[in-house]
Amino acid sequence: MGQENNRERVLIVGVDLESDLIDIENSLDELEELVKAANGIVISRLIQKKDNINPAYFIGKGKAEEIKNYCEELNISTVVFNDELSGAQLRNLEKIIDKKIVDRTNLILDIFASRAKSKEGKLQVKLAQLKYRLPRLIGFRDYLSREGGGIGTRGPGEQKLETDRRHILREINNIEKQLKEIERVRDIKRKRRRESNLPIVALVGYTNAGKSTLLNKIIELNVEHDEAKEVYVEDMLFATLDTSLRRGKLPNGQAFLLTDTVGFVSKLPTKLIEAFKGTLEEVKYADLLLHVVDASNKDLDIQIQTTFNILKELEVLDKPIITVFNKMDKVNIHSLIYDNRFIGEKVFISAKTGENLDKLLFYIQELLPYSYKFVTLNIPFDKHKVVDYFMQNYEINNMKYTEEGTILELYINPLDLKKYDEFIVWNKI
Repeated sequence: MGQENNRERVLIVGVDLESDLIDIENSLDELEELVKAANGIVISRLIQKKDNINPAYFIGKGKAEEIKNYCEELNISTVVFNDELSGAQLRNLEKIIDKKIVDRTNLILDIFASRAKSKEGKLQVKLAQLKYRLPRLIGFRDYLSREGGGIGTRGPGEQKLETDRRHILREINNIEKQLKEIERVRDIKRKRRRESNLPIVALVGYTNAGKSTLLNKIIELNVEHDEAKEVYVEDMLFATLDTSLRRGKLPNGQAFLLTDTVGFVSKLPTKLIEAFKGTLEEVKYADLLLHVVDASNKDLDIQIQTTFNILKELEVLDKPIITVFNKMDKVNIHSLIYDNRFIGEKVFISAKTGENLDKLLFYIQELLPYSYKFVTLNIPFDKHKVVDYFMQNYEINNMKYTEEGTILELYINPLDLKKYDEFIVWNKI
């Protein structure tokens, strides 16, 4: 009970427009989960049906006054809107309601600020926050200048409100320079990964669909499994934020790299997508995508379409994609209904129980754009540079020395298969 008393009491507000594709109740359910992820507690919700958005108050002025009364009656400290507010709307609502006003974008940025662990992740979030707050400086009241960790005040908002526009612009410029350097280093690492000749599989999908659980389950199958390599998992939106890279193994013994990416959410702020583009671009360099879907979620189709739209924006829809319906331990496959328009290859699994994980790995093996062949190479001792090449760029299954030379057993990609065919003594097709 004491812990609940420390959480901010929140009223969530949504506008139900006829043009909206997403059901307003479902959208507010997700907003409530976001508030919970930011350590707030939703006391009540309010929905206003409107034909269009009010440019001055987002909602009607009368509804804003109604919200003020709600806040006083229910002892609410924060009002969270389900859409992004302009600086003028933010300022006008604060004047009437006289409480902290947070929009969906600021809420998501706030969660990201509390979850980012790596230097790059922290910089990316701070950049997005500064770009969000720059045009809204006059809209934030004194709560931003107070020290504390309340909803919507993490990150650069904890600094003094007097931070002027020029200072913010300098800060943005400085962060962008740091991120460019980090991106340069990441490009070098990415190039090394490509040269390792290990195929790369990227996990994408809605936040809390089970991507991290699936990643952990796959690395468990490795003989050299190490618990320290597991990634953090919690039943919460955006439980993990930083990209993870782990090694997995296919049924034929071939190694591959598995990369996790930041989870998506409906109405994911454009500024956040822009800030995380460097990280999200890991998807562009993958050989295959696993689109992980929470099969038990009632908004299944919305989540599928949200991910599809972001993948389209990243220009990666030409890659092989397997839709992985996860959490099948919670749902009957015969009652599962979904929109087939965005679904190609698919598999139904439970990352929690391991159900059909073998089938998923087989599909990965079959759908990788180029298949590796298992070969035995006999490399003469005077060709030690060739041995060095394979040692540096491949996972060697077996290695031994004979009078004739060095014997290597490994899975090899088609290019090197052709280049080094003179050393092949046995080829398992």
